[in-house]
Formats: sequence, structure tokens, C-alpha cells
Amino acid sequence: MNPSEEKKLIELEEQLSCPDGKIGKEVADMMHKTNISMTKSSIDLLNIRDKELILEIGHGNCGHINYLLSKASSLSFIGLEISKTMKIEAENQKITSDHTRVSFDLYDGKSLPLADLSVDKILTVNTLYFWEKPQKLLHEIARVLKKNGTLIITFADKEFMETLPFVRKKFKLYNIDDILFLIKNSTLEIASTVKKIEKIKSKTGNLVNRQFTIAILKHKS
Repeated sequence: MNPSEEKKLIELEEQLSCPDGKIGKEVADMMHKTNISMTKSSIDLLNIRDKELILEIGHGNCGHINYLLSKASSLSFIGLEISKTMKIEAENQKITSDHTRVSFDLYDGKSLPLADLSVDKILTVNTLYFWEKPQKLLHEIARVLKKNGTLIITFADKEFMETLPFVRKKFKLYNIDDILFLIKNSTLEIASTVKKIEKIKSKTGNLVNRQFTIAILKHKS
């Protein structure tokens, strides 16, 4: 690999972890398109009900917001991002659903600016790789999730991610055993998992078969 190609892959990894500026907007649009099947599958499995409060961690440009809001009536949605560019892009989405409350905010990637037991459903898609302190963030998620709430963590499997040329030092890769280890000292447990394979165009333009896992977690009873 020549130095120019190497530099492009390093820059892509940086933008995937925290999209920024004009290039970040372009990368976010690409992420939205390549991840939409993962995102919609995750939203479907949340089993959203009327009047619930939904939290999404790492929503990107949130091009899927109207799909999520179409699942029930009188919803409240909070989106949290570490990227200022993505917060702005999400705020520019046109909301077509009536009687909804939607807000976007920045957070530090570790602590959630929400009250204890305040959220009905929590969703995060393709962000797990970049959690700086995953056990701390999981503790925070458990803190804000209602006792009968649902958390969905969706991620591409470690074995697949290891084949991608832009996956470098910023990515921490996972399989379901890693998730089990991550939550073993938390109040959360895996209620069920869904595994899927889809053909997508990767961030470098090649067609690949992506294996991904949707982990559905609840508070331990």
C-alpha cells in the first residue's frame, strides 16, 4: 500500500470515529446509506410504543429519524453525539411526524445527561467500537434505563470487521462473548440476539457480505 492510500485509510478511520467538517458530513451520509438496514432492523426490534422516550447514542446525521418516529405516536426522542458536526446535521433533518418532541445534544462519550430510570428504550448502532470506557458507559445506560426498558446494541461482528482495511487502532472489535464479558458486572443481561448477513458496498467501495449482531438487553429480573 502506498503512503497516499495509507493516509486516506487513517483519515477515514478518524472520520468514522467522530465525523467533523465537510468531509465528516460526506462520511456521515455514506454511513447512513450503508448502515440503514442495520438501523431499521434495530428500530423494529425496539418494539416502540406510544408516548415512550427513546434515546439514541451516536445517531450520526440521523437520516432515519422519521422512520423511528413513525413507529408510534406522541414519542419523545433524545439524540446524543460526541460530534458537533453530527449534532448540527441531525438538527437539519426535517421532522415529518406530528406530536413528537425531538432534541439533539452533545455528550462526552462517558456520562449521560439524563435522570435515573427516565428512558423507555435505548438504541446504539455501530458506535460500540469507539466507546472509550465501555463499562462506564454501560453503567450510565443501565442507570437511565427504566426497569422494564430495552437497550439495543447493534454491531458488525469482529470476524467481519477484521477484514476491513480502514479498521485500525481506533476500533475495538466485539463478538457476542465480548458483550457478555462487558456486562457481567452490570445490572443488564442479554434477553436475545439476532444475527444477520447483508451485502453492502464498504466504505472503500467494495461489495462485501457484512455479518452483524443485534443484542437486545434488559435489566436483570
